[in-house]
Amino acid sequence: MKIYTRTGDDGETGLLGPVRVPKDHLRVDAYGEIDELNAHIGAIRSAIEDGAADTLLMTLQNRLFDAGAELARPRGTPVSGRDLSADDVAALEREIDRMASEMPPLREFVIPGGCEAACRAHLARVVCRRAERAVVRLLRVEPGETEVLRYLNRLSDLLFTFARWANARAGVADAVWRGRRP
Repeated sequence: MKIYTRTGDDGETGLLGPVRVPKDHLRVDAYGEIDELNAHIGAIRSAIEDGAADTLLMTLQNRLFDAGAELARPRGTPVSGRDLSADDVAALEREIDRMASEMPPLREFVIPGGCEAACRAHLARVVCRRAERAVVRLLRVEPGETEVLRYLNRLSDLLFTFARWANARAGVADAVWRGRRP
């Protein structure tokens, strides 16, 4: 099987099912942002040497693949995969709470930085926020119930917490915002 199909040479792509749309369609943009986020999480995995953290990140990558498939499926198309659920959002919240319990409470604004894994997590967090905005734009045009938006919102919180956790594990202090003083 060849990797190239030439079916997208005219500027269109196929969604799951027989529907074709322009490559700049809001739906394609939304799942494209999630694909980029998934790649950034893969980059975090390459910078962390903790089996449990790697397992968590791999789970996140799998759920993001589910989210992308959900967004690539036009409304009304039968489900062929696994849609995100409230349980997936709750799992993120439990993980955030677990990591936060291992660190001192947050008392200042954190500036992205620190060890390599933390820096990569901060990059993934901002890509996650961009993906979230793309899903919001899509839902304004094609309303529908989806857990993808809630999942991305919580995932950005998890990535922020993960960055702090990675710094703590590496013995690196978080960089904190120091505004200009009059």
